[in-house]
Amino acid sequence: MEQAPVTEEGEHVLPDGTKLYSKLWKSSTVPPSALLIFIHGFSDHINAYNELFPILTSRGIQTFGVDQRGWGRSVSSSPTLRGLTGPTATVLADMSSIIETQLKKNQGKLPVFLMGHSMGGAQVLQWIARGPVELRQQLHGYLAESPFIALHKDSQPARFTVVAGRMAARLLPKRQMVQKLDPNMMSRDPEVCRQYDADKLCHDTGTLEGLAGMLQRAEELERGVVTITEEDDLRIWVGHGSGDKVCSFDATQKFMDRLRVKDKEFKIYDGWFHKLHAEPEHDKIVFANEVADWILARTTQARSPSSHPTESQSKL
Repeated sequence: MEQAPVTEEGEHVLPDGTKLYSKLWKSSTVPPSALLIFIHGFSDHINAYNELFPILTSRGIQTFGVDQRGWGRSVSSSPTLRGLTGPTATVLADMSSIIETQLKKNQGKLPVFLMGHSMGGAQVLQWIARGPVELRQQLHGYLAESPFIALHKDSQPARFTVVAGRMAARLLPKRQMVQKLDPNMMSRDPEVCRQYDADKLCHDTGTLEGLAGMLQRAEELERGVVTITEEDDLRIWVGHGSGDKVCSFDATQKFMDRLRVKDKEFKIYDGWFHKLHAEPEHDKIVFANEVADWILARTTQARSPSSHPTESQSKL
């Protein structure tokens, strides 16, 4: 039986003084081979990732995450802050602050990777294109789980609602709005869906500004307005379930098809739902080990074009 990881809770202080709940997962027995910085999704928090982080740490991948501005324990004491993420510029600047701090603490000891789920997956893809070059050049690779590039047709709001919401966001940016996700779409495991629905930290509350920004970031990725190039010798892994009814699998597949990066892999999980890390029985373990395998295969590779494996697309 694998030993439970050692965890360290703390806080990350953003440049404007906002304090974010943070947590580090590490092993007391396995020497670390990599550091993974993780960005959670909409109406989510860093402690809701089930077996994913313990399995990664058991494979020698230390994992660090925060409850982002507006989410989880970072706002538990004040409901008025729920969903108060700010515009995209703030979201990406917060990520840069978190990444820069972890890079400084790491001091080049471990290769550092960045991963996000759902809304967080889209944030990672946006940050690759728009984050500070000096920080991007220090990261070893990027991963996105079920990224929000477009909503699945079963989760899409009416076009009028989107347009009206964007107009209202200019007038009342901090106005809160409940945007509830169907818990039954999260996983094929009914218990995971029940836990998600009962989790008070998954508050389903955004602000008009935050929701508009999230939709805009997705649209930019879907339309190719924000592009990712080979200039930074990139390594990108994306996993998506074809049964996901929250974020569009088809949109992710099209995004990956046109992505011009030498080291890219699109992992298709046939029939799986939105939370790949929380699918039933052995599936979540398979997913966690797929992530670990990809990271560990790149921890010893130099960042040069000659080190890249062949571009691949695989199906589970």
